[in-house]
Amino acid sequence: MQKKRVTLADVARLAGLSTAAASMILTGRPDTRLSADAHAKVHAAAASLGYRPNAAARALRTDKSRTIAFISDYVATTRFASGLIRGALAAAEQAKHVMLVLETGGEPAREIEAVEAALDRQVDGLIFAAMRAREVFVPDLAVNVPVVMLNGTSARFPASVLPDEYEGGRAAVRLLAGTGVRSDIVLLGHNAEEERGLFRSESISRRLSGIRDEMRAQGLAFDLELSTWNWEPAPGYDLVQAMLGHGKPQAILCLNDRLAFGAYQALSEVGLVIPRDVSLVSFDNDELASYLRPGLTTIGLPHEAMGRRAVEMLLGPHPAGEALIEMPAILRGSLKPR
Repeated sequence: MQKKRVTLADVARLAGLSTAAASMILTGRPDTRLSADAHAKVHAAAASLGYRPNAAARALRTDKSRTIAFISDYVATTRFASGLIRGALAAAEQAKHVMLVLETGGEPAREIEAVEAALDRQVDGLIFAAMRAREVFVPDLAVNVPVVMLNGTSARFPASVLPDEYEGGRAAVRLLAGTGVRSDIVLLGHNAEEERGLFRSESISRRLSGIRDEMRAQGLAFDLELSTWNWEPAPGYDLVQAMLGHGKPQAILCLNDRLAFGAYQALSEVGLVIPRDVSLVSFDNDELASYLRPGLTTIGLPHEAMGRRAVEMLLGPHPAGEALIEMPAILRGSLKPR
Protein backbone atom coordinates (compact mmCIF):
# COMPACT_ATOMS: atom_id res chain seq x y z
CA MET A 1 0.00 0.00 0.00
CA GLN A 2 1.32 3.43 -0.94
CA LYS A 3 2.35 5.54 2.02
CA LYS A 4 0.12 8.55 2.63
CA ARG A 5 1.79 11.86 1.85
CA VAL A 6 2.59 13.96 4.91
CA THR A 7 0.65 17.22 4.74
CA LEU A 8 1.18 20.64 6.23
CA ALA A 9 -1.79 19.96 8.50
CA ASP A 10 0.03 16.89 9.91
CA VAL A 11 3.07 19.05 10.72
CA ALA A 12 0.92 21.72 12.36
CA ARG A 13 -0.95 19.11 14.42
CA LEU A 14 2.27 17.56 15.74
CA ALA A 15 3.72 20.98 16.54
CA GLY A 16 0.55 22.09 18.30
CA LEU A 17 0.04 25.14 16.06
CA SER A 18 -2.37 26.24 13.34
CA THR A 19 -1.78 25.27 9.73
CA ALA A 20 -1.37 28.96 8.85
CA ALA A 21 1.34 29.39 11.49
CA ALA A 22 3.20 26.27 10.33
CA SER A 23 3.01 27.49 6.73
CA MET A 24 4.48 30.90 7.58
CA ILE A 25 7.36 29.28 9.45
CA LEU A 26 8.19 26.71 6.75
CA THR A 27 8.06 29.25 3.95
CA GLY A 28 10.51 31.50 5.80
CA ARG A 29 8.22 34.47 6.31
CA PRO A 30 10.27 37.06 8.25
CA ASP A 31 7.23 38.66 9.91
CA THR A 32 5.54 35.67 11.56
CA ARG A 33 5.62 37.25 15.07
CA LEU A 34 5.85 33.68 16.40
CA SER A 35 8.25 32.62 19.12
CA ALA A 36 11.57 30.89 18.60
CA ASP A 37 10.04 27.90 20.41
CA ALA A 38 7.23 27.74 17.83
CA HIS A 39 9.75 27.84 14.99
CA ALA A 40 11.74 25.02 16.59
CA LYS A 41 8.63 22.88 17.11
CA VAL A 42 7.48 23.25 13.49
CA HIS A 43 10.91 22.40 12.04
CA ALA A 44 11.27 19.43 14.41
CA ALA A 45 7.80 18.15 13.46
CA ALA A 46 8.55 18.53 9.72
CA ALA A 47 11.82 16.63 10.10
CA SER A 48 10.22 13.93 12.22
CA LEU A 49 7.41 13.31 9.74
CA GLY A 50 9.58 13.63 6.64
CA TYR A 51 7.46 16.49 5.32
CA ARG A 52 8.05 17.73 1.77
CA PRO A 53 6.26 20.80 0.41
CA ASN A 54 3.66 20.14 -2.29
CA ALA A 55 5.26 21.72 -5.36
CA ALA A 56 2.02 21.77 -7.36
CA ALA A 57 0.11 23.52 -4.58
CA ARG A 58 2.95 26.01 -4.11
CA ALA A 59 2.96 26.76 -7.84
CA LEU A 60 -0.77 27.54 -7.75
CA ARG A 61 -0.30 29.76 -4.73
CA THR A 62 2.80 31.66 -5.88
CA ASP A 63 2.52 31.32 -9.68
CA LYS A 64 6.05 29.85 -9.57
CA SER A 65 6.86 26.17 -10.14
CA ARG A 66 10.60 26.53 -9.40
CA THR A 67 11.15 24.51 -12.59
CA ILE A 68 12.98 25.60 -15.73
CA ALA A 69 13.17 23.85 -19.10
CA PHE A 70 16.42 23.24 -20.99
CA ILE A 71 15.54 22.57 -24.64
CA SER A 72 18.41 21.64 -26.96
CA ASP A 73 19.21 20.06 -30.30
CA TYR A 74 21.96 17.53 -29.48
CA VAL A 75 23.53 18.89 -26.28
CA ALA A 76 22.32 16.05 -24.04
CA THR A 77 23.19 13.20 -26.40
CA THR A 78 26.70 14.18 -27.47
CA ARG A 79 29.87 14.82 -25.50
CA PHE A 80 30.83 18.00 -27.36
CA ALA A 81 28.68 20.45 -25.42
CA SER A 82 27.67 18.49 -22.31
CA GLY A 83 29.29 21.18 -20.16
CA LEU A 84 26.35 23.45 -21.05
CA ILE A 85 24.02 21.08 -19.18
CA ARG A 86 26.43 20.55 -16.28
CA GLY A 87 26.75 24.28 -15.71
CA ALA A 88 23.02 24.89 -16.02
CA LEU A 89 22.19 22.02 -13.65
CA ALA A 90 24.63 23.33 -11.05
CA ALA A 91 23.16 26.83 -11.20
CA ALA A 92 19.58 25.53 -11.10
CA GLU A 93 20.36 23.40 -8.06
CA GLN A 94 22.00 26.34 -6.32
CA ALA A 95 18.87 28.39 -6.99
CA LYS A 96 16.72 25.51 -5.68
CA HIS A 97 15.09 24.92 -9.05
CA VAL A 98 14.47 21.68 -10.93
CA MET A 99 15.65 21.56 -14.55
CA LEU A 100 13.63 19.69 -17.15
CA VAL A 101 15.89 18.58 -20.04
CA LEU A 102 14.28 18.10 -23.46
CA GLU A 103 16.19 17.01 -26.58
CA THR A 104 14.83 17.66 -30.08
CA GLY A 105 17.49 16.48 -32.52
CA GLY A 106 17.07 19.85 -34.22
CA GLU A 107 13.72 18.77 -35.72
CA PRO A 108 11.12 21.59 -35.87
CA ALA A 109 8.18 19.30 -35.02
CA ARG A 110 9.96 17.98 -31.93
CA GLU A 111 10.92 21.52 -30.94
CA ILE A 112 7.26 22.53 -30.98
CA GLU A 113 6.39 19.48 -28.87
CA ALA A 114 9.19 20.29 -26.41
CA VAL A 115 8.03 23.88 -25.92
CA GLU A 116 4.42 22.78 -25.47
CA ALA A 117 5.45 20.09 -22.97
CA ALA A 118 7.47 22.61 -20.96
CA LEU A 119 4.71 25.22 -20.92
CA ASP A 120 2.13 22.56 -19.95
CA ARG A 121 4.27 21.93 -16.86
CA GLN A 122 4.18 25.62 -15.97
CA VAL A 123 7.94 26.13 -16.07
CA ASP A 124 9.26 29.48 -14.86
CA GLY A 125 11.46 29.94 -17.93
CA LEU A 126 12.97 28.35 -21.04
CA ILE A 127 16.59 27.93 -22.10
CA PHE A 128 17.16 27.10 -25.77
CA ALA A 129 20.61 25.56 -26.21
CA ALA A 130 22.60 24.60 -29.30
CA MET A 131 25.49 22.16 -29.52
CA ARG A 132 27.35 24.51 -31.88
CA ALA A 133 26.88 28.28 -31.76
CA ARG A 134 24.30 29.32 -34.37
CA GLU A 135 20.97 31.06 -34.90
CA VAL A 136 18.41 28.81 -33.24
CA PHE A 137 14.94 28.08 -34.59
CA VAL A 138 12.31 28.85 -31.96
CA PRO A 139 8.77 27.62 -32.69
CA ASP A 140 6.22 30.35 -33.32
CA LEU A 141 4.23 29.64 -30.16
CA ALA A 142 2.89 31.97 -27.50
CA VAL A 143 5.58 31.91 -24.81
CA ASN A 144 4.67 33.80 -21.64
CA VAL A 145 7.79 33.04 -19.61
CA PRO A 146 11.37 34.40 -19.81
CA VAL A 147 13.59 32.88 -22.50
CA VAL A 148 17.39 32.79 -22.75
CA MET A 149 19.31 31.51 -25.77
CA LEU A 150 22.40 29.47 -24.85
CA ASN A 151 25.20 29.10 -27.38
CA GLY A 152 22.82 30.55 -29.93
CA THR A 153 20.80 33.58 -30.96
CA SER A 154 17.21 34.29 -31.98
CA ALA A 155 15.57 37.38 -33.42
CA ARG A 156 12.53 36.71 -31.22
CA PHE A 157 14.41 36.44 -27.94
CA PRO A 158 17.37 38.83 -27.57
CA ALA A 159 18.70 37.47 -24.25
CA SER A 160 21.63 35.19 -25.09
CA VAL A 161 24.80 33.67 -23.66
CA LEU A 162 27.69 33.14 -26.07
CA PRO A 163 31.43 32.48 -25.97
CA ASP A 164 33.48 35.63 -26.57
CA GLU A 165 34.73 34.42 -29.94
CA TYR A 166 36.21 37.75 -31.00
CA GLU A 167 38.53 37.94 -27.99
CA GLY A 168 39.19 34.21 -28.31
CA GLY A 169 40.44 34.76 -31.87
CA ARG A 170 42.75 37.53 -30.70
CA ALA A 171 44.05 35.36 -27.87
CA ALA A 172 45.00 32.56 -30.28
CA VAL A 173 47.07 34.95 -32.42
CA ARG A 174 48.78 36.40 -29.35
CA LEU A 175 49.84 32.90 -28.36
CA LEU A 176 51.35 32.34 -31.80
CA ALA A 177 53.08 35.72 -31.76
CA GLY A 178 54.53 34.83 -28.37
CA THR A 179 56.58 32.09 -30.02
CA GLY A 180 58.45 34.70 -32.06
CA VAL A 181 57.12 33.46 -35.42
CA ARG A 182 57.00 36.21 -38.07
CA SER A 183 56.42 34.36 -41.34
CA ASP A 184 55.26 31.10 -42.95
CA ILE A 185 52.02 31.14 -40.93
CA VAL A 186 49.06 29.08 -42.23
CA LEU A 187 45.36 29.46 -41.45
CA LEU A 188 43.66 26.06 -41.61
CA GLY A 189 39.91 26.01 -42.26
CA HIS A 190 39.11 29.29 -44.03
CA ASN A 191 40.17 31.35 -47.02
CA ALA A 192 38.77 34.88 -47.19
CA GLU A 193 38.80 35.08 -51.00
CA GLU A 194 37.39 31.62 -51.71
CA GLU A 195 34.62 32.05 -49.14
CA ARG A 196 33.70 35.65 -49.94
CA GLY A 197 29.94 36.10 -49.56
CA LEU A 198 29.47 32.76 -47.76
CA PHE A 199 28.15 32.69 -44.19
CA ARG A 200 29.05 30.05 -41.61
CA SER A 201 27.64 31.54 -38.40
CA GLU A 202 27.81 34.76 -36.43
CA SER A 203 30.05 32.99 -33.92
CA ILE A 204 32.61 31.92 -36.54
CA SER A 205 32.50 35.38 -38.11
CA ARG A 206 33.48 36.88 -34.77
CA ARG A 207 36.28 34.33 -34.32
CA LEU A 208 37.72 35.19 -37.72
CA SER A 209 37.38 38.94 -37.08
CA GLY A 210 39.34 38.59 -33.87
CA ILE A 211 42.04 36.56 -35.61
CA ARG A 212 42.47 39.02 -38.47
CA ASP A 213 42.39 42.12 -36.25
CA GLU A 214 45.08 40.70 -33.96
CA MET A 215 47.21 39.56 -36.92
CA ARG A 216 47.25 43.17 -38.13
CA ALA A 217 47.93 44.46 -34.62
CA GLN A 218 50.93 42.11 -34.34
CA GLY A 219 52.23 43.05 -37.80
CA LEU A 220 51.65 39.50 -39.04
CA ALA A 221 50.01 38.03 -42.13
CA PHE A 222 48.98 34.55 -43.23
CA ASP A 223 51.18 33.21 -45.99
CA LEU A 224 48.55 30.64 -46.88
CA GLU A 225 44.85 30.18 -46.09
CA LEU A 226 43.43 26.68 -46.60
CA SER A 227 39.65 26.50 -47.02
CA THR A 228 37.34 23.63 -46.15
CA TRP A 229 33.67 23.79 -45.22
CA ASN A 230 33.91 20.57 -43.21
CA TRP A 231 36.02 21.16 -40.09
CA GLU A 232 36.84 17.50 -39.46
CA PRO A 233 40.13 15.54 -39.16
CA ALA A 234 40.05 14.11 -42.71
CA PRO A 235 39.97 17.49 -44.52
CA GLY A 236 42.56 18.84 -42.09
CA TYR A 237 44.84 15.94 -42.94
CA ASP A 238 44.28 16.27 -46.71
CA LEU A 239 44.90 20.02 -46.78
CA VAL A 240 48.08 19.89 -44.71
CA GLN A 241 49.40 16.86 -46.61
CA ALA A 242 48.94 18.70 -49.93
CA MET A 243 50.52 21.86 -48.53
CA LEU A 244 53.59 19.98 -47.32
CA GLY A 245 54.31 18.96 -50.91
CA HIS A 246 55.24 22.59 -51.58
CA GLY A 247 56.99 23.61 -48.38
CA LYS A 248 56.98 23.61 -44.58
CA PRO A 249 55.19 26.25 -42.46
CA GLN A 250 56.52 27.56 -39.17
CA ALA A 251 53.08 27.73 -37.58
CA ILE A 252 49.49 26.65 -38.24
CA LEU A 253 46.44 28.33 -36.72
CA CYS A 254 43.65 25.74 -36.89
CA LEU A 255 40.07 26.97 -36.67
CA ASN A 256 39.04 24.02 -34.52
CA ASP A 257 40.63 21.05 -32.78
CA ARG A 258 39.29 18.48 -35.22
CA LEU A 259 41.15 20.12 -38.09
CA ALA A 260 44.21 20.14 -35.85
CA PHE A 261 43.93 16.36 -35.30
CA GLY A 262 44.27 15.85 -39.05
CA ALA A 263 47.17 18.32 -39.23
CA TYR A 264 49.01 16.39 -36.49
CA GLN A 265 48.82 13.20 -38.52
CA ALA A 266 49.95 14.81 -41.78
CA LEU A 267 52.94 16.49 -40.09
CA SER A 268 53.95 13.28 -38.35
CA GLU A 269 53.88 11.26 -41.57
CA VAL A 270 56.59 13.43 -43.13
CA GLY A 271 58.74 13.37 -40.00
CA LEU A 272 57.98 16.89 -38.74
CA VAL A 273 57.95 17.25 -34.97
CA ILE A 274 55.50 19.48 -33.08
CA PRO A 275 56.49 22.05 -31.81
CA ARG A 276 60.18 21.80 -32.78
CA ASP A 277 59.42 22.12 -36.49
CA VAL A 278 55.88 23.50 -36.57
CA SER A 279 53.80 25.26 -33.88
CA LEU A 280 50.03 24.72 -33.70
CA VAL A 281 47.24 26.53 -31.89
CA SER A 282 43.55 25.77 -32.18
CA PHE A 283 40.04 26.29 -30.77
CA ASP A 284 37.36 24.45 -28.74
CA ASN A 285 39.37 22.30 -26.26
CA ASP A 286 37.86 19.05 -27.49
CA GLU A 287 38.46 16.23 -25.00
CA LEU A 288 40.90 14.54 -27.39
CA ALA A 289 43.14 17.62 -27.48
CA SER A 290 44.70 16.64 -24.15
CA TYR A 291 45.47 13.10 -25.39
CA LEU A 292 47.55 14.18 -28.39
CA ARG A 293 51.33 14.10 -27.97
CA PRO A 294 52.35 16.79 -27.49
CA GLY A 295 49.08 18.09 -26.08
CA LEU A 296 47.29 20.64 -28.26
CA THR A 297 47.27 24.28 -27.09
CA THR A 298 43.76 25.56 -27.73
CA ILE A 299 41.28 28.32 -26.91
CA GLY A 300 38.55 26.56 -24.96
CA LEU A 301 34.79 26.89 -25.20
CA PRO A 302 33.61 27.85 -21.67
CA HIS A 303 30.53 25.63 -21.76
CA GLU A 304 30.02 25.15 -18.02
CA ALA A 305 30.37 28.87 -17.29
CA MET A 306 27.92 29.58 -20.13
CA GLY A 307 25.36 27.13 -18.74
CA ARG A 308 25.58 28.71 -15.29
CA ARG A 309 25.21 32.22 -16.71
CA ALA A 310 22.14 31.23 -18.74
CA VAL A 311 20.30 30.07 -15.62
CA GLU A 312 21.37 33.16 -13.69
CA MET A 313 20.05 35.39 -16.49
CA LEU A 314 16.82 33.43 -16.75
CA LEU A 315 16.07 33.72 -13.04
CA GLY A 316 17.13 37.38 -12.87
CA PRO A 317 14.71 40.31 -13.02
CA HIS A 318 14.47 40.85 -16.80
CA PRO A 319 16.80 38.75 -18.98
CA ALA A 320 18.02 40.84 -21.90
CA GLY A 321 21.07 41.52 -24.00
CA GLU A 322 24.08 39.43 -24.86
CA ALA A 323 26.38 37.92 -22.24
CA LEU A 324 29.83 37.06 -23.64
CA ILE A 325 31.83 34.51 -21.65
CA GLU A 326 35.63 34.56 -21.81
CA MET A 327 37.24 31.71 -23.72
CA PRO A 328 40.19 30.38 -21.68
CA ALA A 329 43.57 29.60 -23.23
CA ILE A 330 44.46 25.95 -22.51
CA LEU A 331 48.25 25.82 -22.69
CA ARG A 332 49.79 22.47 -23.60
CA GLY A 333 52.82 21.55 -25.68
CA SER A 334 52.08 22.41 -29.30
CA LEU A 335 53.65 25.90 -29.33
CA LYS A 336 57.40 26.35 -29.69
CA PRO A 337 58.86 28.23 -26.69
CA ARG A 338 60.44 31.54 -27.59
